[in-house]
Amino acid sequence: MMSSTDKTRVIILTGHYRIVGHISVLPEARVTDYICESKEFIAVTDAEVWDHGQRKVASSRFMNINRDQIEIIMPEESVTQGLGLPSTHSART
Repeated sequence: MMSSTDKTRVIILTGHYRIVGHISVLPEARVTDYICESKEFIAVTDAEVWDHGQRKVASSRFMNINRDQIEIIMPEESVTQGLGLPSTHSART
């Protein structure tokens, strides 16, 4: 039987890009748990890729991201200031 998962919208920062999309985590699991248990790549759905100049360079319904290239990953709902958000988004307060 397959486990149910929740989609969590995350912001991922790499050396070159900001990726905004969803990861599927087990209910009650933390993003930290997901990353620690993942293999070489993590699956991101409904992804948008932005360069650090805030130019959108790609979007995809699915992409794999090399875990070793991730410098920061955070749930979008936890952002309290603009870190990682494209200028078209606003942080939740």
